[in-house]
Amino acid sequence: MTMATSKSASAPVVAERSSALRLLLACGLIGPLLFIVAFLVEGATRPGYNAWRHVISTLSLGEQGWEQTANFLLGGTLVLAFAFGLRRALQPGVGSTWGPILIGIVGLCTIGAGIFATDPAFGYPPGAPGASTLHGTLHSLFGTVSFFALLAASIILARRFWGDPAWRGWAVYSIATSILSFVVLLLFLFASTPDPNSPAGLFQRLSIIVGWSWIALVAVGLMSRKAPISR
Repeated sequence: MTMATSKSASAPVVAERSSALRLLLACGLIGPLLFIVAFLVEGATRPGYNAWRHVISTLSLGEQGWEQTANFLLGGTLVLAFAFGLRRALQPGVGSTWGPILIGIVGLCTIGAGIFATDPAFGYPPGAPGASTLHGTLHSLFGTVSFFALLAASIILARRFWGDPAWRGWAVYSIATSILSFVVLLLFLFASTPDPNSPAGLFQRLSIIVGWSWIALVAVGLMSRKAPISR
């Protein structure tokens, strides 16, 4: 076999790997966007549901609960797929291990939140008892771990972005995302009161939108330019 033939034979393999990587990175765009759009539409159209007050997890309760359950499962699966693409895009170097691992944890925890439904909260569904259950506790645990994993991922990848002058703006954006997400989380905790007019649902949505939009935009950045150089 000649050198030219060998190069020709390897070309489709290289192209296939590149296409596979682009597909995995695209999951990081599609997953968060679908997840956000789905819970916004559900929250705006579900009878008896108030997006200002009620958290998105309670959308998985009731007759239409399967819609949000499917949203958790699909969104988590796509983010998990993105984690594998992120690993391939960043390796080797700073953040190439823990960044993808933490994003993968976000995906896995989101899947777990879909498997284990939350308990009724903040008066939804109407008339449902507010008793604490094991599956509800697990759901809350998955949500908490997912939030802090995403927070840590944005900080770790900010270090990688800062090492490349072309990605410095992404480093600033990543740090701003972590700070804003944490601030909005605190606002959510303060709003988690018995007051029926308290905007707990609004702040929770803002926190998720800030974090998951960061995942989507990082995916777009990696699809449209070379991965940041590690220094």
